[in-house]
Amino acid sequence: MYRYLIRRVLWAVVLLFAVTIVTYFIFFAIPANPARLACGQRATQECVDRATKYYGLDKPVYVQYGKFVKRLVVHQDLGRSFTNRRKVNDVVKEAAPVTASLVFGGAIVWLLLAIPIGVFSALRPRSLLDRIAMVFVLIGISAHPLWIGLIFAYLFGYKWSNITHLPISQYCDFFNPSGDCGGPVQWARHLVLPWLTFALFFLPLYTRMIRTRFLETLDAQYVVAARGRGVPEFRLLRSHALRPALLPLVTMVGLDLGGALMAVIYIDTIYGLAGIGKLLTGAIADPITGTYDLPLIAAIFFVIAAFTIFVTFVVDVLYAWLDPRVRTA
Repeated sequence: MYRYLIRRVLWAVVLLFAVTIVTYFIFFAIPANPARLACGQRATQECVDRATKYYGLDKPVYVQYGKFVKRLVVHQDLGRSFTNRRKVNDVVKEAAPVTASLVFGGAIVWLLLAIPIGVFSALRPRSLLDRIAMVFVLIGISAHPLWIGLIFAYLFGYKWSNITHLPISQYCDFFNPSGDCGGPVQWARHLVLPWLTFALFFLPLYTRMIRTRFLETLDAQYVVAARGRGVPEFRLLRSHALRPALLPLVTMVGLDLGGALMAVIYIDTIYGLAGIGKLLTGAIADPITGTYDLPLIAAIFFVIAAFTIFVTFVVDVLYAWLDPRVRTA
């Protein structure tokens, strides 16, 4: 197990180093003149020259990349924003709790819904419940998160607001219960609709996967043999069928958590959440300066890539713990 962990750690470090190379060359080396982007559309030559010297763009590319890596590794500094000159670290730290609350809370919701629906659908194949679940899967796969969010915001936040009392905007701090918007209760209440919107984006695929895997596991020889030995049905389903059927779920959740940015962008926009998605859309087309905030965009993509690498590492460790055969692969 230790050798396996060492291999995975080294591989994660290599991937992280590769991410720094890709991030730097895509966002800083490829653009024709990042200094002009820093100064905005109506940049004067004096501003461009000053920005070129300030950001070290007059140095060779390998020197610029070396300073980028040194600042990132030694000082954990992601640079300063082109638009407001704030440290990118501070901007990302302010948005990270919002996105983390949305992603992890939404993942819990979609798993709590997908596992029982998929299992009950597999236990009663071609029944009314199974057919309703499959119709739901087809609709869910075809639906866009933007459309789902708008429907939820209209129905639960506006049309039935007197019944549901679910807000459609604002984020409440979990750890700061001061005022009307703060504490665990208000935090969860303001995130119910974003969680459901996020969960429904992944729920159909997971429901279908769990149903298929559970049907395959029920027909496995060891499950048939256990049933022949008189193992109680509930214990048979829980210990012999459900655990092997849910094993691929570990990998899928890890990959989807790392690649959930697309859904987060739409959900942040619909519900007015100041998360990573809102930061990214504002950095790509800032309405005030009309420029691209390259340091912020690069920082967001680097953080997302680093988070994906970390989640993949955790998934590999969990998979090796659940299935010892992986350790010797």
